[in-house]
Amino acid sequence: MIKHRIFSADIFVALAYRILIIMVLFTLCRIGFFVFNYKMFPDVPFDQLLTILKGGLVFDISAVVYINSLFIILLIIPFDIRYNELYQKIVKIIYFITNGLALAMNGMDFVYYRFIGKRATGDVFKTFEHETNIVKLFFRFLFDYWPATLFTLLLCFLMVYLYNRVSTRKPVFRNRPLYYVLNVLMIPVVLALFIGAARGGYKHSTRPITISNAARYVETPRNVAIVLNTPFSFFRTFDKKALVKYRFFDDEKLQKLYNTHYVPAKGKEFIKDNVVIIILESFAREYVGSLNRNLEGGKYEGYTPFLDSLLSVSLTFDVSLANGRKSIDAMPSILASVPSLETPYTISHYANNEINGLPGLLKKKGYYTAFFHGAPNGSMGFDSFSKMAGFDDYFGLNEYPDKADFDGVWGVWDEPFFHFFASKLNSFKQPFMASVFSVSSHHPFEVPVKYKGKFKKGPAPICEVVGYTDLSLRELFEEISKMPWYANTLFVITADHTNESIHKEFQNNFGAYCVPILFYQPGSNLKGVKNRIAQQIDIMPTVLNYLNYDEEYIAFGNNLLDDSQESFAFNTNGSNFHLYMKDHLLETIDNKTAGLFDYKDDTELINNLTGKDQSLQQQMEEKLKAIIQTYNSRLIDNNMVVRKDK
Repeated sequence: MIKHRIFSADIFVALAYRILIIMVLFTLCRIGFFVFNYKMFPDVPFDQLLTILKGGLVFDISAVVYINSLFIILLIIPFDIRYNELYQKIVKIIYFITNGLALAMNGMDFVYYRFIGKRATGDVFKTFEHETNIVKLFFRFLFDYWPATLFTLLLCFLMVYLYNRVSTRKPVFRNRPLYYVLNVLMIPVVLALFIGAARGGYKHSTRPITISNAARYVETPRNVAIVLNTPFSFFRTFDKKALVKYRFFDDEKLQKLYNTHYVPAKGKEFIKDNVVIIILESFAREYVGSLNRNLEGGKYEGYTPFLDSLLSVSLTFDVSLANGRKSIDAMPSILASVPSLETPYTISHYANNEINGLPGLLKKKGYYTAFFHGAPNGSMGFDSFSKMAGFDDYFGLNEYPDKADFDGVWGVWDEPFFHFFASKLNSFKQPFMASVFSVSSHHPFEVPVKYKGKFKKGPAPICEVVGYTDLSLRELFEEISKMPWYANTLFVITADHTNESIHKEFQNNFGAYCVPILFYQPGSNLKGVKNRIAQQIDIMPTVLNYLNYDEEYIAFGNNLLDDSQESFAFNTNGSNFHLYMKDHLLETIDNKTAGLFDYKDDTELINNLTGKDQSLQQQMEEKLKAIIQTYNSRLIDNNMVVRKDK
């Protein structure tokens, strides 16, 4: 009989070795997932596959440390019991069970992916909760898809074999006190490594990685499933509320109430104007003087003199709202007409759904597209979502030439970054579509030293920084107005969300979402204040309509240039839904009306009109239910693009 040599190792070396085993097995799972579903990932070149495998390690180590958290804790406690034979057997069993389940989850997705088109997420149990023959189905799947079953079993065998090749060696104590001191000191070291691995890095400006970050490592959004592993997808979405598929209305009535499938009229020539979308951090509508003529008895000036001047030659709206309260809500809303309801879209179960973003749609017309954000690359997951939306390139702190312009907290100061943005725009081949997301109007609300005392201060710390960003915006337009492409460029300016409210009129569920939205093209007829409600998700369909885009697409927003359609907006605050329509705000909780307010006459939302205007209330309740039904169904079914085969 052949005897396999057993190596003995220090407890921490053995721990690292066993974590490495699972990392290797997860990589083999990724390769197996790709091979088993090869036809669903056509044209993945070898160099791109290597990038995917490298990027996958980030998600693997995060999942592996979560899976093995108990195993790790049991091995780093600085007591001699960890060398006990029985104790080691118990630890081994825990390792085999937890990691065996993780490998099985990966193996399950070899097949399950073919049915849902994405990695399984935390709502997987919802899919089968009403199945009465789940055990029978389970074993039938194991039999019908035996290659995936066999592959998973081979990986489990390999895990057991490799684990048993190394045993833990109890050290010989020469200095017992020193030994215990060193082992105690190893605990924070291991915990620090654990935290960094779990969250995907240590940068303070970068959120812990989510499933949407996988887009960073692919050229085509559909390939994100290869980057991910199923345990990671499951952990990152387990505590996220899964959507419920409602059936409030039949298809015919639903289409009349709320139709997200745009079928543009044919016959108009497509206009290849450039498109530039500027997203201003925390720029609440409240800070813009020209949009608040009635505040403070008509004496309110605001903090944005340049934006006020630009608004005088732009198209804006008497009501304009954000679809969320976070920066991560804004990018999908503005650039892909995908709002966030209850949970931010980019960290939801559905973050890797196929979407038709504005840059992706314009690329079909020959546009070059680029996204700019002065923060460290990876901040807020913007670089990942930019790929999902279809941008060709991403320009962040890594691409910015002078790191001395970094503000020390969030990113490059707006003024120099806007100059960088302008110079890049001037180098792009036309037509182009570009977007920039500012950073300076953010806590701790500081301006560059040379501008201390230059801008008007206000009741809130952000007011001074709003003035600085407004100056940066002025300099941006002064620079690009001299460039040859300026006249044939459509500019859209909005904010990601609001910030601290100054006036009581904005301290409610209407004012807290009010952001500026304006469209500007030099010499065009896009001027004035339109009497309708605008929201961030309206930007994409409005831009496409303005350019006479002639292909079908899905958008949850409205075309703001089409007055024949109902004017409305919606958003959520936790589980509370808000619908803004006919100068009123409807608030619901669990699909039940909690409030109805006239936000124009009752600016502080004091008088609840629930039950007092039954006709209006019913109209708004039906509209909101239609929105929820459509949104939930499209996300759950991964039906967010127009498919040729449908």
